[in-house]
Amino acid sequence: MRWTLARLTLAVTSMVALAFLIPLAVLSRQIVAERAIADARAQATSMVAVLAVSEEREVLVRGIAATGDGAAGRLAVSLPEQPAVGVSRADAEDLTLVRVHRRAVTAPVAGGLVYLQPVAIDGARTAVVEVYVPAANLHRGVATTWLSLAGLAIVLVAGSVLVADRLGARPVAAARHLAGTVGAFGAGDLSARVRPAGPPELVEAGRAFNAMADRLARLIAAERELAADLSHRLHTPLTALRLDSERLPAGGVGGRVRDAVLALEDEIEAIIAGARQPANERSAEHPDLVEVLADRLAFWSVLAEDHDRPWQVVGADRPIPLAVPRTDLIGAVDALLGNVFEHTPQGTAFRITVSDQAFVVEDAGPGIADTATALRRGVSGSGSTGLGLDIARRVTTSLGGNLWIDRGELGGARVAMLLTPGPSRP
Repeated sequence: MRWTLARLTLAVTSMVALAFLIPLAVLSRQIVAERAIADARAQATSMVAVLAVSEEREVLVRGIAATGDGAAGRLAVSLPEQPAVGVSRADAEDLTLVRVHRRAVTAPVAGGLVYLQPVAIDGARTAVVEVYVPAANLHRGVATTWLSLAGLAIVLVAGSVLVADRLGARPVAAARHLAGTVGAFGAGDLSARVRPAGPPELVEAGRAFNAMADRLARLIAAERELAADLSHRLHTPLTALRLDSERLPAGGVGGRVRDAVLALEDEIEAIIAGARQPANERSAEHPDLVEVLADRLAFWSVLAEDHDRPWQVVGADRPIPLAVPRTDLIGAVDALLGNVFEHTPQGTAFRITVSDQAFVVEDAGPGIADTATALRRGVSGSGSTGLGLDIARRVTTSLGGNLWIDRGELGGARVAMLLTPGPSRP
């Protein structure tokens, strides 16, 4: 923004400087030329006084030599029907024209111009005083003047740009601070606030942003507490379920039910803790996908054994950290594995493939007939909530990837979370 202001000031001041410099440059050249002609006119006037005294050549030669231009060989006197006294450079036609019209003129000659001054001698005859003005005299000091004007223009333009930069420093700094704070807030730092500064418009924008951020932070905190409260309400029926499970015989189904109840209690506690965790702490997490999968398989493998489901994990031989909150990653893994158990018959095999590029869950079930509908949040063709695949899709989107559904090698559905930006399918 400062560079934009500087360029704008540079363009405006340059145009203003040119608007003044060009006429001044032309005017300075004209003034120098007119001054040189005025000097020539003064030299000619001195010879007019000599002609008023005498026309003799000796007198004229002495008069010419007494002048500066005459001594330099730049002054001559042309008498009627006589050779010119001094060095004459004017054309005969110009001399005749001056004698006839008796009016001073300037005429161009090689290397400069001549100033021709008519002098009436006795009423019938006219002499012409000729002063030669070299081109150097016509342009003397013009280059220096132009350089001075150009230097002055450069100083003025540079000064204007510097002043504009200094004047724009505070608004630019305020705008950068506002942009940085908005970026930090968008990245998950809900404590980021603007220090209003700069022009009134930026101050007002900063205050409006702070008000919006405060309101949004309060809403998010209220939503987190609501989620925690809802999760806490599950403790009552869960306690009753745990007490009932303790009455079941040890081992077999009773043991699995008690394990499931304990796992569910742990999940509820994790949901409450995650709901109350600040958003900036959640965004700073980088959980290991392989570790999360191993932890969740400790639960799902028991259920798979109970359902006689063969299962297999391919890959998962090295850590795969992902820039998503751990609770969100757990939700996505549980959503894909839960769909297998919920939408395929008991005994249906499934396979999990883990790599740096994708997390894939495929089964040997009937598959997903309408993939477009399956990805719509809250819409399900099999009587469920329709949230599972959308949870996985949101996690994948936050990583810059996408969710892909098709039919896998086992014959059933294959759901792939593409973990990195790239192709639209695995």
